[in-house]
Amino acid sequence: MRTEGVAEGFRPADGVLLFEDPATTSTIPALERPAFGKIAAKTHPGDTLTVSELFRLCRDLLDIHAVRNWCQARGVVLRVLSGPLSNFHDLAANDATTAVIINVITAVGQFQRDIQNELTGEGIAAAEAQGRYRGRPPALTGGEAEVVRSTYTDQGASIAALARTHGDP
Repeated sequence: MRTEGVAEGFRPADGVLLFEDPATTSTIPALERPAFGKIAAKTHPGDTLTVSELFRLCRDLLDIHAVRNWCQARGVVLRVLSGPLSNFHDLAANDATTAVIINVITAVGQFQRDIQNELTGEGIAAAEAQGRYRGRPPALTGGEAEVVRSTYTDQGASIAALARTHGDP
């Protein structure tokens, strides 16, 4: 059971396993994440896979269907605690009503993400055209930046700790 990052004093019920995955949903499909591999190794038919919000686990409509299919193939119930799909007892249920509702809601969610990405791209292009988009100048340069990079990759120091050490609030 992993409980790092869980609120202090929180104790899961007997038989409940907690998994935390720091990966970002924009780059790694859910089924390819290391934490999901741990889930897959511990999951049995009849278990319930509960996630805080579906788009925290899945990056797009295809990813949601892949997780749903994975749960269906293993007899695992899929529950979501918040968001538009939180009212379902089992998102992996293999019935027509659940399938169509999930398809509609996830398609709308994907549409919303696509529109947001388009608008962000347009905003960046407009700022670049005006010469305003370059990002924040680097706080560290040369050898100092290399030391920080090495500390992060070799020693596993957190970004926040490195920022505090090197003067970034």
